[in-house]
Amino acid sequence: MDYKSSLIQDGNPMENLEKQLICPICLELFTKPVVILPCQHNLCRKCANDIFQAANPYWTNRGGSMSMSGGRFRCPSCRHEVIMDRHGVYGLQRNLLVENIIDIYKQECSSRPLKKGSHPMCKEHEDEKINIYCLTCEVPTCSMCKVFGAHKSCEVAPLQDVFQGQKTELSNCISMLVAGNDRVQTIITQLEDSCRVTKENSHQVKEALSQKFDVLYAILDEKKSELLQQITREQEEKLSFIEVLIQQYQEQLDKSTKLVETAIQSLDEPGGATFLLSAKQLIKSIVEASKGCQLGKIEQGFENMDYFTVDLDHVADTLRAIDFGTDEAEEEVIEEEDQDEEESTERKEEEGKKPIFLHSFIHLLFHSTT
Repeated sequence: MDYKSSLIQDGNPMENLEKQLICPICLELFTKPVVILPCQHNLCRKCANDIFQAANPYWTNRGGSMSMSGGRFRCPSCRHEVIMDRHGVYGLQRNLLVENIIDIYKQECSSRPLKKGSHPMCKEHEDEKINIYCLTCEVPTCSMCKVFGAHKSCEVAPLQDVFQGQKTELSNCISMLVAGNDRVQTIITQLEDSCRVTKENSHQVKEALSQKFDVLYAILDEKKSELLQQITREQEEKLSFIEVLIQQYQEQLDKSTKLVETAIQSLDEPGGATFLLSAKQLIKSIVEASKGCQLGKIEQGFENMDYFTVDLDHVADTLRAIDFGTDEAEEEVIEEEDQDEEESTERKEEEGKKPIFLHSFIHLLFHSTT
C-alpha cells in the first residue's frame, strides 16, 4: 500500500490516511487483527471470515470440527480469487504494518482538537450538533428538534446506536452481495466452459462429417471414371470398325475409277483390231467390278450409344434424404436393402419417404451400378 504517494496528493494527510485505512467490507477503520490477501489488499479478519463463510456455507468454522479441505472467495476490491487451505482465513498472514499505522493514527487523532465544522450541525438550530436519530421520520436530528422542534412527538434513539446498527446491516448486505457475486462468477465460468466445449464438439463432428463426404466424393469420382472408360472403349471399337470399312470402300472406289479411265481410253482407239484385243477382257473386268465385292456394312442403329444411360434419379433422391442418425439406424437400412432387392421399385419409393444415412447411401450406390 503506497501511503506516501497518496498523502502527497492530498492537502490533508490525515484525512487521506484515514481513507487508506478503511475496510472495504465494514467501511470503518480496520479492526485488528488485519489480514493481507495474496492480491495485497487488506481486510479485517472478521470481515474476511464473514465473506469466506458466505461463499463457503458448508465449510466448518473454527468453533466446530476443522474441515479437511479449504475454500475460496473473491477479494471485494479487485475480484481476485483467494484460495484458502483448511485453516480458512486464520491461515492468512497478518499485516502488522497496517495495524501499527492504525495505532499511530488513533493516537494522533486523540491528541488533536476536533475541528469546527467536522461534526454535522442542525439546519434549524445552527449551534446544535446532530446527536439523535428520529425513528419515526428516519432522519438524524438534534436534541432541540426533539424538545421544541418538528420531532417533539416522534420516537428517537441515540445516534450512535442507530449508526452502529445500520453499519452492521450494510456490512451484512455487502457480504451477501459479495457472496452472490462469487456465485454469479462461478456460473459465468461454467457457461464459458460450456461454450468452449460446444465449439470443440462442433468442430469434431464437422471434421467427421467432412471426412465421410470426402469418401463419398471419391467413390463417385471412381465410378464416374470407370463408366466413362467403358464408353470410350466402345467408341474406339466402333470407330475402328468404321474406319476399316471406309478404307475398304475407298480401295474399291479407286479400282473402279481406274477401270473407268481404261475403258474410256479403249473407246477412243480407232483401230478395230487393237480395240478387240483388249475389249473382251476389259468388259469382263467391268462386269465383275459392277457386281462389286461383298464388303461389310454397319447395321441400322450402329451409332447409337443409348445403352450406356444410367438411371440416377433414385440416387439423387437418396442423396437428398441423407440426414443425421445413429449407426444402428444405418445398419437397419442396409439390411432392409439386402432383403428386398427383388422388389427394388417399391423399395425406392419407400426410401424416398424416410431419411437415408451416409453409409446406407454408399451401399445403395454400389447396388445401383452393378
